[in-house]
Amino acid sequence: MLINIYGNNLYVEYQNNFENRPTIVFLHDSLGCAELWRDFPKRIAETSQCNLLVYDRLGYGKSDSMKSFVRSTDYLETEASVLNDLLEELEIENAILFGHSDGGSIALIAGSKYPRRIKMVICEAGHIFVEEITLNGIRDAVKAYETTNLPQKLQKYHGDKTETIFKAWTQTWFRNDFRNWNIEYLLPEIHSPLLFIQGKNDEYGTLNQVENTINSVSGRAEKLIVPNAGHTPHKETAEFIVQKVTEFIARLY
Repeated sequence: MLINIYGNNLYVEYQNNFENRPTIVFLHDSLGCAELWRDFPKRIAETSQCNLLVYDRLGYGKSDSMKSFVRSTDYLETEASVLNDLLEELEIENAILFGHSDGGSIALIAGSKYPRRIKMVICEAGHIFVEEITLNGIRDAVKAYETTNLPQKLQKYHGDKTETIFKAWTQTWFRNDFRNWNIEYLLPEIHSPLLFIQGKNDEYGTLNQVENTINSVSGRAEKLIVPNAGHTPHKETAEFIVQKVTEFIARLY
């Protein structure tokens, strides 16, 4: 279904099957969308007996297009606000956030700003500040976009929005005024339980992202460093992540 937030239609998949159970909200990465999660969200929801919300952010998948690829330096903070409005629209008061990469950063921001309705944060490969390894990973992605069939693969999911979202990601992170982007100041406001998942071989971030987050939040925090995994443990080691996330949720619900 489509839900209008701030005058833009966002594509939303919402399954509310379990009475008096939380809703797990999945937040995709910088080039992702609801469809690219595959069956991972449903597997988590079924094993944990939680409700499920997956949506495409503005510009992605089946949602409306961005007006421009030019973003403000606080675009992730803006996305956290959109998320809160979406939860309010759907009357979700008991949310667990599972965010990957950009989605992980959005989950951390939302967890700090909207604690009344966000009861748990699961951050996979999120960023709290800009690192050179991240920029190098984006440079590799640009090269792949220019020399391989990556554009065609992305067009399958984003259609004619593909170039805009790719520029929105790469050119924002490369801008000089984005180098100082940092959300560490928000982390002490996270009082809900937190699980930070990261592949040991993540090509977009060091373990400093994990350690600084774990050491800064005010609530219970755990880390899961996945050996032999890169930036997408939920794809590279899906069974393992489903098991660990289900166990983490079960300890609190």
